[in-house]
Amino acid sequence: MATHLPFHIYDVFTTTPYTGNPLAIVLDADGLTTDQMQTMAREFNLSETIFVMAPRDPANTARVRIFFPTAEIPFAGHPTLGCAVFLAERHMGPGDFDHRIVLEEEAGHVPVTLSRHGGLTSGEFTAPVVPHAHGGAAPTALIARALDLPPSAIGFAGHRPGVFAGGPAFLFAPVENRAALAAARPVEPHWSALMEAGKVDSVYLYSPGDGTDFQARMFSPTAGIPEDPATGSATAILAAQLLASGVVPDGESIYHLLQGAEMARPSRLRLTIEAAGGILHSVRIGGAAVPVSKGEILVPDTGPAA
Repeated sequence: MATHLPFHIYDVFTTTPYTGNPLAIVLDADGLTTDQMQTMAREFNLSETIFVMAPRDPANTARVRIFFPTAEIPFAGHPTLGCAVFLAERHMGPGDFDHRIVLEEEAGHVPVTLSRHGGLTSGEFTAPVVPHAHGGAAPTALIARALDLPPSAIGFAGHRPGVFAGGPAFLFAPVENRAALAAARPVEPHWSALMEAGKVDSVYLYSPGDGTDFQARMFSPTAGIPEDPATGSATAILAAQLLASGVVPDGESIYHLLQGAEMARPSRLRLTIEAAGGILHSVRIGGAAVPVSKGEILVPDTGPAA
């Protein structure tokens, strides 16, 4: 195996470099062990790193594995979109195009439709798992203490905390306004108690938006991510939270979200929900991604291949 592998950095859920959520894309990763991938993800120290390999089924585009700095995860939104944009641009070239790829992720096969117009590539993927209820608890008083907010700030207009999953799991904490959203911060020991109660390692906060449907933040310090500028998987799973809050009608609904503003990395995400009879049928996440840098990374020596 080569001693160095090529990588690319893309900013995802944005049309502007140095905003959105940065992603490391490592190519030709077929010979890497899990330990080597984890070591490289820890070196990049971004919220996620995605490793690209040959597909198991040649009808698909690629097999991928996704890592936090601390652990592998079965599915994540911004790596899916950013990797798909990169692969489409590499395959289709610099001109305008419409294209479809399928990524083999640990959570399942993820189809992504992509288009490039005016020099900008955007895409939309279908979540591999329809979001559903998770077994954890979401006690309002503990959420308030864990986020350093008054209990009165938790919830708004029928939106109450809940815990939902769709591959990964998140505790969803609606907060009354953007001032409360901006003031929130994880506080120990209440944070660890909340993670134990919710059976999760992340909290996704959202409030009514200004010029967008919702504004959001995502904290996951126990997974090595103090705050995430854009969380596609949580945005997909938000569909179940919104359904439980009574705001999702039957048919197709589209919501626009802003995340990362408090980090000076604004990210724009589009959530499309298909529901019928009060049941979720499919969830799609859309956005754009732009290249920022590329290079080579040394393959770590962490033992024989698995």
